[in-house]
Amino acid sequence: MAIFSVYVVNKAGGLIYQYDNYVPRAEAEKTFSYPLDLVLKIHDEKVVVSFGQRDGIRVGHALLSINGLDVNGKFTADGKEIIEYLKNSTNYPLSIRFGRARLSSNEKLMLASMFHSLFAIGSQLSPEVGSTGIEMLETDMFKLHCFQTLTGKAMCELFDQNLKGALEIADKAGNFGPGS
Repeated sequence: MAIFSVYVVNKAGGLIYQYDNYVPRAEAEKTFSYPLDLVLKIHDEKVVVSFGQRDGIRVGHALLSINGLDVNGKFTADGKEIIEYLKNSTNYPLSIRFGRARLSSNEKLMLASMFHSLFAIGSQLSPEVGSTGIEMLETDMFKLHCFQTLTGKAMCELFDQNLKGALEIADKAGNFGPGS
């Protein structure tokens, strides 16, 4: 059971607080010889795969490390530009690790405001009077729960799917303690 992220969004859709508990895991690591048979491009200051899915490496995966050394955006650990480094045949063979990269601060702000907009649209389009909007968004990999406070702030938590059963049991059990 894990909580990946917590977002607190104000009434206007601005991100007030965000906490990440998610560590990107390596989806695929492979040793390559020259020339590299994947097409890489720089997108949002990260080097990502744009063409050539194979061996668990997918389009959109970011380059996480080269020869066991983590990369910093579009630069290697020693400050060289990754695209130029990969064009040099003398650097091969290379062990490259790919996976999903962490979201940037700007991407987190955009996601929070986008979710707030969907939340507001959902509450306005609901056929039920007094609808509170989106309460839960569920995928095969995670669940996003949204709780609205009395002041109008929305708290959104991104949960691991394994937490689903525990939350359902707690919900069925009801309230305990003082005032229950």
